[in-house]
Amino acid sequence: MDSLPQVLCFGEALVDRLGPPGGDPATDPDCDDRLGGAPANVACALARLGTPVAFLGRLGRDPIGEAFASLLAERGVNRAALQWDPQRPSRIVLVRRDLSGERSFGGFAGDRGEGFADQAIAAAELELALDQLVEPGSAAGPAWLLIGTIPLASPLAAAALGCALARAEARGLRVALDVNWRPTFWGAAADDPPSPRALERIRPLLARADLLKLAAEEAEGLFGTRDPAAIAASLPQAPAVVVTDGGAPLRWHCAGVSGSLAPYGVAVVDSTGAGDAFLAGLLHGLCLQPDLLDSPSADTLTAAMRFASACGALVCGGAGAIDPQPSTEAVQRFLEAWA
Repeated sequence: MDSLPQVLCFGEALVDRLGPPGGDPATDPDCDDRLGGAPANVACALARLGTPVAFLGRLGRDPIGEAFASLLAERGVNRAALQWDPQRPSRIVLVRRDLSGERSFGGFAGDRGEGFADQAIAAAELELALDQLVEPGSAAGPAWLLIGTIPLASPLAAAALGCALARAEARGLRVALDVNWRPTFWGAAADDPPSPRALERIRPLLARADLLKLAAEEAEGLFGTRDPAAIAASLPQAPAVVVTDGGAPLRWHCAGVSGSLAPYGVAVVDSTGAGDAFLAGLLHGLCLQPDLLDSPSADTLTAAMRFASACGALVCGGAGAIDPQPSTEAVQRFLEAWA
């Protein structure tokens, strides 16, 4: 029986087709296919850390979908809201890696003319599943809904996201938003900033987040600053804001408390999924300390960020976003070694 989740992860599950370092994943025969997709990555990472979690998304009836279903079952992720699409395939994302392991996203593979399963998450089907996952008046139900911006690029998925947000608001769940700007999902070039159309859809989400995670480039593009305190002050709900910046220090601002943390200097095999592992580590900590965002201290926030950063660093040491995800014990050993 699926466990009662503390976090609901809504959005895409797909395959990252990793090209060899310096190669082209669209043509190179030596590619490495890895299950991925930010919300699915976070769900799997949370389960590995021991936080009960559910994945809310849609997969094709194909080998990718079956592999994901098996992985979610193996990790212990609640699948009550997992949908199956009989027409559209699961999405394959082409990922280029440079010689240092850093990645960039290209186009997609597998479209048969009707798009991909993750674009067609059905709102009515999701509502039925959420009735099982989010019981009114239950103190043991979910605490967080994790979302991203990619579903906004597709009308059906955007409608399902609206359904999930409405249910979260009605039942008192907090919302974690990972901006995760990916231009190719919007039909734009890989280096394009959000278009006016995309910004119009994204801005309402920014104003509903209790926890907002952005890459430094996303912060600059959406807010004109990389300062988490300034970003929090610009939004009506003054959310907790975390800005990641690759090899530069992590920065955050929460309830008037700001801080930063230098990254762990680890050898990078593949950075795909590092940010998702970081976010899973942070949500894991927030589930263990539900009041952390309301009355934080500099020390408690820093400890939570250290744990989350260690999760991201450990994922960089292996290929793919999911396979290298650490257990809580592995994270603790890593932190002890860096103490």
